Amino acid sequence: MKTVLFSSLMCVAVAATAQFGINAGVNALKFTGDVGKQRNTHFFNDARMGYNLGAEYRYGKYLGVGLNGMYGKLQGSDFSKESHRNFMSTVIGGELNVTAYFDRMKDTSPVASPFISVGLGFLKFDPKGDMTDANGIKYNYWSDGSIRDLAESPANDPYAIVMQRDYTYETQLTDSAVNYKRNTLYLPINLGIKFNVDYRISVKVAMNYNLAFTDYIDNYKNGGNDSWMGANVSVNYSLNKKPKSPYDGVDFKAIDNSDYDTDGIVDLKDNCLGTPKGAKVGNEGCAVDSDMDGTPDYMDNEPNTKPGALTDGYGVTINEEDYASRQLEWDSLATSRSGGFNEMPSLDYLKQVETKGKEIKEKSGKTASIPAELKSADVNNDGYISADEIRKTIDMFFEGESDFNVERINRLIDFFFEQ
Repeated sequence: MKTVLFSSLMCVAVAATAQFGINAGVNALKFTGDVGKQRNTHFFNDARMGYNLGAEYRYGKYLGVGLNGMYGKLQGSDFSKESHRNFMSTVIGGELNVTAYFDRMKDTSPVASPFISVGLGFLKFDPKGDMTDANGIKYNYWSDGSIRDLAESPANDPYAIVMQRDYTYETQLTDSAVNYKRNTLYLPINLGIKFNVDYRISVKVAMNYNLAFTDYIDNYKNGGNDSWMGANVSVNYSLNKKPKSPYDGVDFKAIDNSDYDTDGIVDLKDNCLGTPKGAKVGNEGCAVDSDMDGTPDYMDNEPNTKPGALTDGYGVTINEEDYASRQLEWDSLATSRSGGFNEMPSLDYLKQVETKGKEIKEKSGKTASIPAELKSADVNNDGYISADEIRKTIDMFFEGESDFNVERINRLIDFFFEQ
């Protein structure tokens, strides 16, 4: 039977595909039938070791169907004045289980999750008793609690020798009235926790209760059917393919070494992404500013500016008094122009402002960048909003050919006076 069961389990495991797993473990088996109830010793003294081997198919997220084999021993002994029955039976079983798992209720697998299973099993047993010592002398239980080689009687009292049980179960037990079958179906119920070590290996810790469909596992019929309890620890190895990760196919090494602006500093260490090609940079990927005037070398028109000097956007030293005077003049003129346009909004006035503005621009060297939202008005792309471009933008607005609205046109006119 053991050979057939083992071979069956191995066939299932070998036939396993990406949906199967195999498991092996150890059990502590405690018989809870009739023999063993009348005792004055510890409840678990009759617990014996067992082993299990199985294979399982996971169906969907929550259910598993498994074939498991079990080998072990069941034992029971009464120690009371009323009963001195004892037995031990080697048991071999196979069972088909359906298991409900709770480890895939969320997108992420928990470290530990509960499970419960029920099934139907087939068990072979053969109860034997410890009835004699090694010499074949039968045990006789006396009312004083001793075991002797002679039956209890006043005549035998002087001659009876006290014996000790050797716990060798040598005698096959039978029922003189019934020639019962030494096999049975049974109902296994398991409740446990599954601990996930990684995507292949998990450990199950479970308690189980097994109800037999016979009352003869202990060779003693006394009402209800026999049963046994168990505690099981098993290691499970999944044959599933490694689950796909959202990062599969991503070359992390290439990402770690990527250099978007090709300045020689990898992006993970580059504090100034987007440095112009050819610009000299420091260890942090930022353009070098040798004279520390706030303008990087690649756009500095005055490489050796004195420390603390005020510079323009090209790193050129600015005369502070002259700069302040021109700025004041510019701001005043812009205010005046804007006010004049409000009083006399005409193309001629705008052209007058444009002419004077260009003269001041040439004198001061001051430039203004066109905001992104207004760049479409710079029709000739010369970086300057002219009076004619103002007119064209307004005409296109009224003809419905422009994306400008009233608010953007007002901002365009304001910028015209400020540039």
